[in-house]
Amino acid sequence: MQTQFSKFQLADPLMAASEDVIRKCVHCGFCLATCPTYVLLGDELDSPRGRIYLIKDMLENERAPTADVVTHIDRCLSCLSCMTTCPSDVNYMRLIDHARNYVENNYRRPLSERCLRTFLSFILPYPRRFRAVLKLGSLFKFMAVLPLPQRLRAMLQLAPAHLPSPASMSSAAAGKQSRRGRVILFKGCVESVLAPQIRDASVRLLNRAGFDVVFSESEGCCGALVHHMGKHTQACAFAKRNVDAWLAECDSQAGLDAIVITASGCGSVIKDYEALLGNDPVYAPKWARLAPLVKDISEFLAQAGLPRATNILNQTVAYQAACSLKHGQKLDQEPKQLLREAGFQLREPDEAHLCCGSAGTYNILQPEIAASLRERKLQRLMATGADIIASGNIGCMTQLANDAGLAVVHVVELLDWAHGGVEPAQILKQKS
Repeated sequence: MQTQFSKFQLADPLMAASEDVIRKCVHCGFCLATCPTYVLLGDELDSPRGRIYLIKDMLENERAPTADVVTHIDRCLSCLSCMTTCPSDVNYMRLIDHARNYVENNYRRPLSERCLRTFLSFILPYPRRFRAVLKLGSLFKFMAVLPLPQRLRAMLQLAPAHLPSPASMSSAAAGKQSRRGRVILFKGCVESVLAPQIRDASVRLLNRAGFDVVFSESEGCCGALVHHMGKHTQACAFAKRNVDAWLAECDSQAGLDAIVITASGCGSVIKDYEALLGNDPVYAPKWARLAPLVKDISEFLAQAGLPRATNILNQTVAYQAACSLKHGQKLDQEPKQLLREAGFQLREPDEAHLCCGSAGTYNILQPEIAASLRERKLQRLMATGADIIASGNIGCMTQLANDAGLAVVHVVELLDWAHGGVEPAQILKQKS
C-alpha cells in the first residue's frame, strides 16, 4: 500500500514502524474471512483491511480521530487471526496498538466511557484491588438478569459467584536427583485471582519435569490490559518493572532457565515487549537478554518433556485454541500434543481460528459482539460431543464458563490430573 508520510513524521519510531506495516499490505482481502468482526457484521471497515485504510488516513494526515473511526478501531479484538492468514506478513498487531495509543491521546471519549476505562485500568492489573471488587460484585451478581446498562450487566455476569482462596506463593523445588533447572512462574493479575488452581497445577507439573519453581516478588501485571486500551505509558511502566524483577533472578547465583507464562494473553504481549521497550536505550538491551527465556507453559513442557502419565482417564477433551496462543504466539500443536501424550482423546471444533470474544477487556467494552462470539464458539465446542473444554488462557475460560454445559479448565489442570495431581474442581462440580 502506497504511503505519503513526511520525513518529520517518520522521525517518530512508532510512526515509522506503522508506516512499514501499512506498506506491506497488498489489499488481497485474505484477512476478511478470518476476522471475527467482519464475519459477524459484514462491514469492510470492521475488517483488518478496512481498519488499515482508516488508520493510514488518520496517522498520515494527523487527523483527530472521529467517533466513527474510533468505533471501528474499538471493535477490533486483537485476536490476530488476520496475521496467521496474511500472505504478506503484515504485523497488524503493532499497527492496531499504535492506533489505539493515538486514539487515547487525541480523542476525548464520552464521560461514561472514560470513567469505565479508568476504572478497568485502575482495578484489573492489581490482584488485591481486583479481588476486593469481585467480592463486592458477587453480592450483586443476581442483578445481572435485570435490564441494566450492557457493560454493567456484562461485568456482573463475568464475576464469579464465589472466589477461590489465593494460591500459594511459596517456591517449590524439584527432587534433587531429577533437578534439571530453575524457572520463574509468572504470577499475573487476573488469573491469580480467578483461578489460582492453575498456578498450583503448574508448580506440580514443573516440579515433575525436574524444575525448581520460584516467584518474583517484585513483578506485576504484564501490561496487556492497559496496552490494548491504548495506555502506552502505563504499559511501558509495567514492562520495565517486570524486566527489572526478572533480571534480578537471572543474575542471581542460582541462575534462570525460563520465564514460564500460564496465561497466553499475557505471554503474547510479554514476548512482544520489544514493541514497548525496543526504542529505550536502557531497557532494550535488558529485554534482549530476557526475551529468549519467555515461554508459554505448553511450549516449555513440550520442549522439556514430562514423565509418562500415571492416571489413565479416558476423557474426551474439546480444545479451545486461545487466539493469543494460536495466532499471537504461533503455538498451535504444543498443547494438543501434551494432551494426547497424557492420554486424552482430543477433539477440535469447527471455526477453531475464530475468537471466543474474551480478548482482555473486550467482553466488557464490547459486550454485544462478545456475547455473539461466545455463543458461536460454545455451539462449535458442544458439537464435538466432548466431556471437557480445555483452554490455555484465563480470559477464554472465564468467557466460556458461565454458559458452557461442560467444565472449562486450563490445559495444565488436565495434565496435572493425568500425572497424579488432583481432579480439577470444575470437573468435580460438573459431576455433583
